[in-house]
Amino acid sequence: MSSVQTKADKAREVLNEQTLKMVHWHFSDKTGSPFWLEKKAELKFDPLTEVKSFEDLKKFPLFEDDWLRGGPVRRWVPQGLAGKPVYVFETGGTTGVPKSRAVVEDHWTDYELFSHTLPEKYFPKGANWLMLGPSGPRRLRLAVEHLAQYRGGICFCIDLDPRWVVKLIKKGWMEHLEAYKQHCVDQAVTVLTANHDVKCMFATPKLLESLGEALEEKGTSLPEMGITGIFSGGTEFTPQWTRYAVEELLGGPPEEGGVYMTPTYGNTLMGLACSKPVTAEDNYKISYYAPQPRAVTEVVDMDDHTQVVGYGETGRVKLYTLTDEFFVPGFLERDEGEREAPYDTYPWDGVSGVRPYHKLASGTTVGVY
Repeated sequence: MSSVQTKADKAREVLNEQTLKMVHWHFSDKTGSPFWLEKKAELKFDPLTEVKSFEDLKKFPLFEDDWLRGGPVRRWVPQGLAGKPVYVFETGGTTGVPKSRAVVEDHWTDYELFSHTLPEKYFPKGANWLMLGPSGPRRLRLAVEHLAQYRGGICFCIDLDPRWVVKLIKKGWMEHLEAYKQHCVDQAVTVLTANHDVKCMFATPKLLESLGEALEEKGTSLPEMGITGIFSGGTEFTPQWTRYAVEELLGGPPEEGGVYMTPTYGNTLMGLACSKPVTAEDNYKISYYAPQPRAVTEVVDMDDHTQVVGYGETGRVKLYTLTDEFFVPGFLERDEGEREAPYDTYPWDGVSGVRPYHKLASGTTVGVY
């Protein structure tokens, strides 16, 4: 048996243990949240006796993100965490009531785990960070700041309201959109040119590209400004874009240009999935692996979400979240992709080629992401 298979079997055992532990936490009267304790009465089975492994989560109906629209938000806070300070993070919200998630420390934990995957040569401990992404009630902004602090640095943030961006797009106000994007990029340029010794940053692909162009107009570049590590995320992260970014914006691969860029795939429900290192030899293919056992992604049949597709085959992304703060026993993402095999660093299934789900794609407004 290969070492990857041995690791994969062990990872599955750990996932089964986590599933059992989290189901008992969320459905026990002492520790569960009001939402799940109420939902338990509607289920056609008893989670406390009938869930024995991760596979048994398929007994639950799909999680509906509309459950997260509107309050009271405290119904999501497990009684086992009573008395702890609670954050509320919003997602979407371009029309109607946004989805909101109550969080205690999950965003810290997720980004501390992610921190351990970053190569120190390019993300040096103690380095300051720039957060070139959404602000306001977004998890990402506080999470990146925590990541910087956890690694011993200070985070510089900008003001960016993604809801305003989406409104501009929907109204067709492209001149205003361009001006707002420039406003955001100008803030980043100001930070980078103010002698703050920023070496690492988060940016969405579109904003990273605009920042690179703005610096080029000033006769400089990201490497010349001292940036060595970039973490980025968003559905715009394609192999084509990655090739452009590496070759045009970053001066070549890390060993040549001195800048290491890592793509991530995440959201307010799941947390953060890391990517296998992206290389020119592999045609800049991007494969994401969820932070098991805290979250799991599956690539499932388009017509039957209980069936996982074969390796290399295309399906819809299905998400599970299994932390003591939040329980999602299966949610169909607005994304599709190809199922990837486990490998040494992440010995469980991954997903590559992530893109908007084809049946929803035409109705999705991406905005700055």
